[in-house]
Amino acid sequence: MRLRPGGDHALLCEVADLDAAHRLRAAIAEAAYPGVIDVVPGWRTVLVVTQPGSVDLAALARHLSDLALPAVDAYEVTTHVVPVHYDGPDLPVVAEHSGLSVEEVVRRHAAVTYTVAFLGFQPGFPYLAGLDVSIATPRKDSPRTAVPTGAVGIAGDVTGIYPRSSPGGWQLIGHTDVTLFDVTATPAALLAPGDLVQFEVV
Repeated sequence: MRLRPGGDHALLCEVADLDAAHRLRAAIAEAAYPGVIDVVPGWRTVLVVTQPGSVDLAALARHLSDLALPAVDAYEVTTHVVPVHYDGPDLPVVAEHSGLSVEEVVRRHAAVTYTVAFLGFQPGFPYLAGLDVSIATPRKDSPRTAVPTGAVGIAGDVTGIYPRSSPGGWQLIGHTDVTLFDVTATPAALLAPGDLVQFEVV
């Protein structure tokens, strides 16, 4: 693990892969270091954010360097089943790019159990790892000015769900009616990094 400053009040931990990032996030949460107010995983990084003026970052870095990571099955993981209507306007595009039928694209997309790599782009937007590489499809050359709430899309070898309407360039293959982000709920985001997602064809 490589550690470097992430501004004046954070440390950026660089790790080998997504699995290590989630294990490190779990270990930091379990350690409950005083002054640490947020732990944000990425594909191969974990950002540890501290309360300004409350933590000696050099000392925290030493603690993190010595931190033992839990085994993959040592912490609880929540699995979400998300019903999807596979009616997206770009489904034929993905099928053509993949050399598969529309039905086979749907089958392969729904056959995988995905891991929430991290949330980003907009509040509650899950980047889901584990897409069958046979249906990986590049983003659109020209993004849409508006993507509807609940749209399910593919961008490269990642799939995701738009919690709110916004511009976006992902290939849209379907939609869900599940609410992914609700400011009145606790937590506001339905999905969390490390959670598992299974799509159900409806």
